[in-house]
Amino acid sequence: MKWLIRLLPRSAFSQTVVLIGSLLLINQLVSYLSVAAYFIQPTYQQINQLIARQVKLLFVDGVDVGREYLTMVDALNAKVPDDGMQIYNQKQAREAGLEQATYYALLSSQMSEHLGGKAEVRIAQGEFFEIWIRPPQAPSVWIKIPLTGFNKYDLSPLTLYLMVIGALSVAGGWWFARQQNRPLKRLQKAAISVSMGDYPEPLPLSGSTEIVEVTNAFNQMSHSMKQLEQDRALLMAGISHDLRTPLTRIRLASEMMVAEDQYLKDGIVHDIEDMDAIINQFIAYIRQDQESIREQEQINHLIQDVVQAESNREGKIAVVLNECPEIPLQSIAIKRVLSNLVENAFRYGNGWVRLSSHFDGRRVGFSVEDDGPGIPESEIPKLFQPFTQGDTARGSVGSGLGLAIIKRIVDRHQGEVVLTNRVAGGLHAQVWLPLE
Repeated sequence: MKWLIRLLPRSAFSQTVVLIGSLLLINQLVSYLSVAAYFIQPTYQQINQLIARQVKLLFVDGVDVGREYLTMVDALNAKVPDDGMQIYNQKQAREAGLEQATYYALLSSQMSEHLGGKAEVRIAQGEFFEIWIRPPQAPSVWIKIPLTGFNKYDLSPLTLYLMVIGALSVAGGWWFARQQNRPLKRLQKAAISVSMGDYPEPLPLSGSTEIVEVTNAFNQMSHSMKQLEQDRALLMAGISHDLRTPLTRIRLASEMMVAEDQYLKDGIVHDIEDMDAIINQFIAYIRQDQESIREQEQINHLIQDVVQAESNREGKIAVVLNECPEIPLQSIAIKRVLSNLVENAFRYGNGWVRLSSHFDGRRVGFSVEDDGPGIPESEIPKLFQPFTQGDTARGSVGSGLGLAIIKRIVDRHQGEVVLTNRVAGGLHAQVWLPLE
């Protein structure tokens, strides 16, 4: 059995060729057998034999033409059974539709053998099949035999068999395509997960050789990317730890500076706080921002929590909460999105910030607005790239990772971030999250 499995094709191309070739071969064989069994044999042999036997019975005792019979046609018609068979002379046959009948040489040859002389067979197809025969016993007459049980509109066994074979061919092709597509769909879902920062377990190596090779390459790529993320997180954690130690010493040293150098001390402390904030942004960017599970959460509750945490800021925070359903989300990550947007609004605005929640029937969203100078429309698409900041009109404080972190978290939730300038001035940041 193993050697037989080794002989089977493994590539998708060879499997397709073998499958289609096998289906076509089976189709041809069954079609040939069906035609031979249900068309050729009954039509060319059995029907011809039965008709020839019936014609012979008309002439078995000769044709008795007496005073009560005016012609041979009348004499023959008197002998035929009441089954639809009729005898015509040449003129009557033409009037009855002989000219519309088609001559069949093969049938004429077979009929000649059965009747023992030269015979002619024609077939007319109307409501029923009509067979016209000119027998050698009476060449001047035509015999018309209707085949009332042989209607071309009936579902014959041949048609049924051909329909079954066609259905089996389609079903076989569908099954093969499904088998080939299953590992590809699994690979597609895994690729989407990796693009969102989720690294699944190695995919099973199944399917044709090409799919197995692609799956194996994907598993290696996913493992390498996961290892790279872990190494980067470890590197950034080490850097943040090593940098905070000298920053702490600098802060302690600044506390011992004399009063005359207060302005210098304030500048050093401010710079240390900026550096600490930048380090925190680096760490937040490299984090996976994943919780063990996503839970149903009310977005209005998260907005209220963030507003309460930011209540000590100088400025005004306006809140507009609309009725919204609960949605599955990672509450800590979405709070980080809200906090980053509020932080940017206070940093680049003039002290006024408005938070709103929205529901459009398909998605739940929230927005953060400020009254700052805004951003040129051409610069908005670039803001989501890491280490990219807005124009100088909104300042250049920070590392340029705030919006990149927001975009990364929202993408994990299959959501959307939209930035637009307010008509009254300032920036309007809107986040949409799907219901499921």
